[in-house]
Amino acid sequence: MDFTQNQRLAQMNDRTLIIGVDVAKHKHVARVVDDRGRDLAKRLVFANTIAGFSELLSWARDLSQDHDRPDIVIGMEPTGHYWLNLAYHLKARGIHTVVVNPMKVKRFKEMDDDSPTKNDTKDAKVIAQIVRDGRFHEPTLPEDVYAELREGMKVYDIMQEDLSSIKAQVQNALDRYFPGFLQVFKDWTGKAALHLLEKGFLPEDIRQASEEALLAEVKIAAKRAVGLKRIQALKQAAETSVGLTVGLRMGREEFRYLIDQYKRIEERLVALEAQLEELVLHVPGADQMIAIKGVSALTVAGFFAEVGDLTNYRDPRQIIKLAGLNLKLNQSGTFKGQTTITKRGRKRLRSLLFQVARPLSCHNEAFRKLHEHYRYRAANPLTGKQSFVALSRNLVKIFYVLGTRKCTFSETRMIRDIPGISGLQEAV
Repeated sequence: MDFTQNQRLAQMNDRTLIIGVDVAKHKHVARVVDDRGRDLAKRLVFANTIAGFSELLSWARDLSQDHDRPDIVIGMEPTGHYWLNLAYHLKARGIHTVVVNPMKVKRFKEMDDDSPTKNDTKDAKVIAQIVRDGRFHEPTLPEDVYAELREGMKVYDIMQEDLSSIKAQVQNALDRYFPGFLQVFKDWTGKAALHLLEKGFLPEDIRQASEEALLAEVKIAAKRAVGLKRIQALKQAAETSVGLTVGLRMGREEFRYLIDQYKRIEERLVALEAQLEELVLHVPGADQMIAIKGVSALTVAGFFAEVGDLTNYRDPRQIIKLAGLNLKLNQSGTFKGQTTITKRGRKRLRSLLFQVARPLSCHNEAFRKLHEHYRYRAANPLTGKQSFVALSRNLVKIFYVLGTRKCTFSETRMIRDIPGISGLQEAV
């Protein structure tokens, strides 16, 4: 659970030992200060190994006893992935571990010496000072099903990126060897088109093959989807093709390899989606979220992968801020700038919420009416994109209530609560 600024400052007292760690790939640097910012010891350089972590804990506990400061707080930047091993190690041993925003470290580093110099020792001290000022946050370190969902969604994103790359490479190869192919088959991922590409059929091969042989080949993959007219159109496209006529042997190998990779990734994606959809059902409140029309099990899995356990949050606004969907306004004197979102937070969570807002506005009656209200209200009407952001924020609040109270979502009640709308019948 995160705290308010005053609550964080209250934790920094004469019983607190504050340690800042600058994390790297092989070696980390630690600095220690008291609640007034005074150095209590020389820096510690320790390895990113179990022996190094034990050295840090032994060093911290010795200093804690020597200075009569039993409450140890260790802060670090959550940059990259190197910090995770240390953070989980400290958490498992009951050490209060916090994180500081890397942007704050970048801006605070000139406070002490008025120099933009950057090194590991200085950064560790800056991190400790930021923690002392109460400008830290409690990290989200998921465990159990939440950890499985986070890692699973990472793998899902990797597969999606690989699939997009393969699709682009297939399109590139078609443009080079058979530009007219997609005039016959609108989508190369269809069964018939996929089979021909997998077998390495290029314009030269199609010109040499008879219509009956091509039709028989296609029927292996697609029994009824393709007829003689399509085969004749394919032959015509091959006859007039302006595709490359050199490097055809390796061109066929390229198609075979790309289609094989495409099929493998598609199969793995289907299997992974099934696992994620099964895993998310073990999360309290997930059933109620999935029951919302327009929300899929994969969307809910992605939400919990980024947010973790909802009991770690006191208010849905904390999740909105975590996603970078909180609003900002530049204002000075009589000047008032445009209100936008900060985009400071989890990019994947923000993207997921924004992407689900569009289908919700189409398929869910309550969200559709709320979208119309935002777009066409008399005071401060929103653009389409702004409305989707507002719907994303509303969805976070709904997810939070469903996950913490274990209640069901009511479209009727949501419609009734929209300003300016009353007397509507129950949404279908």
